Amino acid sequence: MRCAVIGAGSWGSALAIQLARSGDEVWMWARNEEAAADIETHRENRRYLPGIPMPKDLVCSSDLQTVLKDAQVVLSVVPSQVLRHVMSEAAPFIEQDAVVCCASKGIENGSLMTMHEVLVDVLPTHLHARLCALAGPSFAREVAEDSPTAVVVAGHDDAATHRVAEALHGGNFRVYHTDDVIGSELGGSLKNVIAIACGVADGIGAGLNARAALITRGLAEISRLAVARGANPLTLAGLAGMGDLVLTCTGDLSRNRRVGLGLGEGKTLAQILEELGQVAEGVKTTKSALNLGRHAGVEMPITQQVYSMLYDAKPVPEALRDLLGRERKAERD
Repeated sequence: MRCAVIGAGSWGSALAIQLARSGDEVWMWARNEEAAADIETHRENRRYLPGIPMPKDLVCSSDLQTVLKDAQVVLSVVPSQVLRHVMSEAAPFIEQDAVVCCASKGIENGSLMTMHEVLVDVLPTHLHARLCALAGPSFAREVAEDSPTAVVVAGHDDAATHRVAEALHGGNFRVYHTDDVIGSELGGSLKNVIAIACGVADGIGAGLNARAALITRGLAEISRLAVARGANPLTLAGLAGMGDLVLTCTGDLSRNRRVGLGLGEGKTLAQILEELGQVAEGVKTTKSALNLGRHAGVEMPITQQVYSMLYDAKPVPEALRDLLGRERKAERD
């Protein structure tokens, strides 16, 4: 089938490579002509995935209409805070019977909408039933390198989720499906906040016990909010929950963990982001997650401390002390 990938960062490029590897005709949209031309000329994304060749059936262009023409599957893979703008521009060119799957992980600042909710807001009504979300533990470079990976497609329409899964599934890339969109999206978004916390702990040398505690209590925090929003708690024990959380909190390729490592080493957020050179979704998602928790009446102590370190310049030892000094309680409360 013909597929369109909106976004030519590391994750968009990796998914485009996987689609082409699975035998699909793939068109990938880059935000400017220079970036698209560089990818086409060198047949690799030299900025985000250097050294990984693009398959011959993958074409990169900066023209949205050309990329979306006749596409049966559309993957939206742009940073969460620009999703509304980019997909509003793309909307007139999306085919009537296309399936749109969002692979971006985040919560929109201000509106506090998930990416699925943003797409409902900006895309034509006839597409709403076929909207999907992609989640699960999947570093872009490893996907591009064809390392064994398992992900999940979430959607309310079985035919739509199976179409996306069929397009992506193949080789070392295994695709499951679920109907729990909100659980998959919140698991994939909130794990980035917990990854920052784990990076901080690793950065100050707090030890492996501390990392394990943060992952476990972080999962409890994510689950409380997701269930309050209508998620199935079992989703948070699966690929979109625990799977993605463990990977992002422990893997050296995690941008969000690297943000935390920088904070733990005493760097400012501005220094860290300049060195990173890419979007770390957890930085902005922390703001949204904290506000979402307040709206839902859900306590989020780890998220609160990450927010204080990122935006209030709270010293790391003080944040750790406040987290450990909270009133003792039953584990499942």
